[in-house]
Parts: sequence; structure tokens; C-alpha cells
Amino acid sequence: MIYNVLQYLKRSAERHPDRTAIADSERSLSYSEVWTTVSSAGNALQKELGRTGTPVAVMLNRSTDDLLAFFSVLFSGNFYIPIDPALPRERIMSIMRTMEPAAVIAASGTEVPYNDSPVFTLEVLAKNSAQAHDAWRFCKDTDPLYVIFTSGSTGEPKGVAVSHRSVIDMVDGFCEIFGFEEGSVFGNQAPFDFDISVKDIYISLAVCGTLEILEQRLFSFPGLLIDRLSERSVDTAIWAVPAMKIISSLNAFRDRVPPLRRVMFSGELIPPKTLDYWTSHLPDASFVNLYGPTEITCNCTYYDGIRAHFGGNEIPIGLAFPNCEVRLFVGDRLITGEGEVGEICVSGSCLALGYYNRPDE
Repeated sequence: MIYNVLQYLKRSAERHPDRTAIADSERSLSYSEVWTTVSSAGNALQKELGRTGTPVAVMLNRSTDDLLAFFSVLFSGNFYIPIDPALPRERIMSIMRTMEPAAVIAASGTEVPYNDSPVFTLEVLAKNSAQAHDAWRFCKDTDPLYVIFTSGSTGEPKGVAVSHRSVIDMVDGFCEIFGFEEGSVFGNQAPFDFDISVKDIYISLAVCGTLEILEQRLFSFPGLLIDRLSERSVDTAIWAVPAMKIISSLNAFRDRVPPLRRVMFSGELIPPKTLDYWTSHLPDASFVNLYGPTEITCNCTYYDGIRAHFGGNEIPIGLAFPNCEVRLFVGDRLITGEGEVGEICVSGSCLALGYYNRPDE
């Protein structure tokens, strides 16, 4: 039984130790290398903190180090908060005030505003030879895995705390419905402080796949992006709609197309023109529309009948994932007829633990 997402990493490291687990433009790491680094850094962090179940902020720069830091925090028995150091100072300070992290993992020289917590680099933690505690083994599946902050578009940004169980059920649902092949190669587009990236990270671990981190600048140079996708044999893209719009607006597929077999998108309504560009240039790929807010662990519904349905019309949000109930309400009244407009309400294991330090919300 899977009760902790690190079991995906451990299982893949045992089955395929030499397979590439994560990669960026600078380096790639095998599953055995990831597990070795995470074990060392996680034990060192546990020695420094001496406790479990506490938040640890991670401020890095979108590379393999980010993932190593996330997994190391989990190995120590704690949970992580991904923070982009390029965010406005006031927003970082707001996150720090809300979370009061027990520690921060940051690149050397990174300014960490409003913070009284110890700051560690991943390199220093990984070099320590602390006694093994394997604290992660004692975590429950209902314990927090991460806290990701909302954009704040509807008010003050809030930290959404998500459990291991919610992510495990999400991974299981995706694998059951969409049949990801073992060894799939995922092209990560979304920043790690956006929940779209959660799917890349943990589905890839679960299927012993490879996560290729695509730096943001590639989306301004479509030729380089297609080169990377082709050179690294990326077959799966789980991207935000704005990234897909960039590709179509720049006519990135005019000379050649990448080896994508599966394209999943979410974040906003996709324009028919954008979808038509993608489906026409990738005639053999499957396309899935995903819907859901951060509060329900990435997505609560999916629609995979796009090729049969699409004719320039808006795409439906589709069906609920397993163990997830989606209903429409007007006030306290459940909508059962067609054509009525209501509020979407979701329940199930996908539901987040709540807003961190915001019980009133």
C-alpha cells in the first residue's frame, strides 16, 4: 500500500536504478543518484530540526535541485513550501509570515526576507553523514505533503495544504484512466510553485519515468524548445493553456513537431484556434482537458473526447475523477436539470487539508 509519495521514488530506484529520473539543461540524475542524495540530505535535515510535521521552505531556481530539496524535506518527515525567489519581496514575506518555516533550503547567496529560521543549501545537507532516521516512514498518508499558495486573484493569497493521500489518489486516478506507460518522459513546463507541476513530478515517479525540466526561456525560442523535446524524447506534456497558446502563436511546429503522444492542459479555457493548431499538427496524440483549483489537488474533472467532440466549440470539463464527487448547487439546492447555472462543489480524497494557519477560511 502506498501511504507516502517517497515510496514511488524508492520503488523506482529499486526497479530501475540507472534510469534517468530527473534532468534539466545542465545535468541528469538517475533514480539511484536521486535516492542517495535525498537520503543523505533528508537525514541531515532531520538531525538539524529534530522534529517532523513542520513546514520547510524551498527557494531555488527551477532545476533538478528543487526536486532533490522537495524529496529531502519529505525524507526528513516534514513538508515543503515551494517559493520562487523572483517573487516580489512583499509576497515572499507574506508567505514566510503565514508559514513560519522551521528551516529554509535555498541556493547560496539567496536573500531570504522576514526569516528567523536556519537557512541550508542542498549541497551542504547532502554532504553530511548524519545517522539514518528514515523519519518519512513514520508519516501518515493524511499528513501534509506540500503547501502551495494561491495567486491571490480573488483576495489575499492563501497557502493550500495538501496531504500525501490526496496526491496518491490523484496519481492513481491518472494512471488508471490514462494508462501512462512505464518510462514515460514528461516535459515539465509549470513552475514548481504552481500545482500543475505536481502531476509531472509524482506521476513520473510512479511510472518510473523521466522528468525533463524545461527552462522558461525555451518558450520564447520555439526552435530550441522543439529541439529539446525531440532530443530528450519527451512524450507527455501536462501544460498550462498559456504555454500552448505561445506555441501556436509562434507557429512553433512549422518545421517539425516533437514526439508528443499525450497532451494534457488546464488553467483556463483553451481557445478553439489554439486547440485546432495542436490537434492538426499532432494527429496521433491524445488530448485531455483538465479542470480544477489548487484546493482539490490539481484537478477534479477530465475530458478526453476532444477529437470526437471538437468542432470549434468550447470544450467541456468532463467527468469526475475516481473517489471524487462533483455537484452543482444554487444555494443549498442541488441542480439536477440541464441548462441551470450553479456553483461547483467538490468532495472526496482530493480535497485539500485546508488553508494553512487560516482556519477562518
